[in-house]
Amino acid sequence: MNNNQANCPSYDNIGFQHEEERRPPSYAPQPGLYPQLPQATPSYVAVTSNTINTHHTVIPGTLQSTGQKKGIKKCHWRQILCASLCVLLILAAVGVLLWYFLYYECLLGKSCTTGGKCLSPSQWCDGVLDCTHGEDESQCFRLQGTDFMLESYSSESQMWRPVCAENWDNNYGRAVCEQMGYNRQDYVSYTQISAGSLASKGYMKLKPGTNHGSRIQSQLTYSQSCSVRAVKLNCIACGQSSAAPSTRIVGGTEAASGAWPWQVSLQIRGQHICGGSIISPYWILSAAHCFQTYSTPGMWMVYSGGVSLLEMSFSTGKTVNKIISHKKFDRKTNDNDIALLKLSTPLTFTRTVKPVCLPNIGVDLSAEHQAWITGWGALRSSGPSPDKLNQAQVTIYSRETCNTPSVLNGEITETMICAGKMQGGVDSCQGDSGGPLVVKEGDVWWLAGDTSWGIGCGQRRKPGVYGNVTYFIEWIYNQMQNE
Repeated sequence: MNNNQANCPSYDNIGFQHEEERRPPSYAPQPGLYPQLPQATPSYVAVTSNTINTHHTVIPGTLQSTGQKKGIKKCHWRQILCASLCVLLILAAVGVLLWYFLYYECLLGKSCTTGGKCLSPSQWCDGVLDCTHGEDESQCFRLQGTDFMLESYSSESQMWRPVCAENWDNNYGRAVCEQMGYNRQDYVSYTQISAGSLASKGYMKLKPGTNHGSRIQSQLTYSQSCSVRAVKLNCIACGQSSAAPSTRIVGGTEAASGAWPWQVSLQIRGQHICGGSIISPYWILSAAHCFQTYSTPGMWMVYSGGVSLLEMSFSTGKTVNKIISHKKFDRKTNDNDIALLKLSTPLTFTRTVKPVCLPNIGVDLSAEHQAWITGWGALRSSGPSPDKLNQAQVTIYSRETCNTPSVLNGEITETMICAGKMQGGVDSCQGDSGGPLVVKEGDVWWLAGDTSWGIGCGQRRKPGVYGNVTYFIEWIYNQMQNE
């Protein structure tokens, strides 16, 4: 790809184009950069709707007093009216208090997503299914940092704490990984690791006499100390490349076989439409805009393990069983541009077919980190697409930088990341949509973004825009758990 293109926005995928003005389709975020989901309590609504570039007109209501003094004979009615207004005000105050405690408080993470059932904080992650769909017990474990340290949510203190490895074994590890959304057969192992500064919070430790038959969170209790170390848990062997990247995508180079084993080609009738990333044998992460026109799973085939589209066409692709696009994807702003594909049959992992790691809490993917983008997209805006997978190194920029008027002028929301080169010449382009933006930390590769949109391809001060995978991490795990 090169940077010879027009100054109008265009799309990153050739399969779907809404409006002719934009190019769409190119965790934990650090304070002041990309927003981080609340960590004090588990959140079961992963994303809130945001609207950009729209104008809201607020029409203020008017309070008009129509009462007039009519003389002494009307005092009786004024007293009745005043008493009535006092009663109404009291009822309104009671209503507001009821709304606050029964509705607003539940929005803070204490209500079931269906049925409106409000639960006390102590009912979350207590091992008892109180919500119809079990969401109160669905986000009770998470992995911390590049060391994959296991943390459990305490329903008593409403805090995340490291899990003590006392009496822990691989059966508990498999159960936790399966509860998080991974398949038992993908489980790798557990080891022990120092909790470091997090040990000051205390630990969640298995109760005496526990067994493997019930939910793990009901078998954990708070302990100030741990006689061994914390649990390090590997649910899946992810983020391992079989070849080092060389360094051009726009301004990139052809990729070596095995360098990006999570990259897939999403095709319709033998034509490459979008990219995607392997996150488990059954799951591919891509961009929602790829599936707005072509939303039937049976239309799509997933090809993996190669760098040449021609060579992969002779292999057998995987059929798609289900497409889950984010319900709050906005076609106009490209907010919430993320989707998951569930395959009909699982991928077999090899040297050239491997998953990328989903971001753990505390993994630094913030601004100024160097990242890599890959894809079979056009080599220039509206130009030809290559047969070989291309790669390029880019810089992640802060949302503040991206939203300056001379760059992307306020269009980057909390569901997005922008990355590229301010001098231009390196970018994703049409056909790269849904593909990975990855960062290497702690010797593994993390999926920071999915290619979403941009203005042209490789233009100066117009970096590409990617879905912020960290922002969506709970949404991703929820889909994996529920399917």
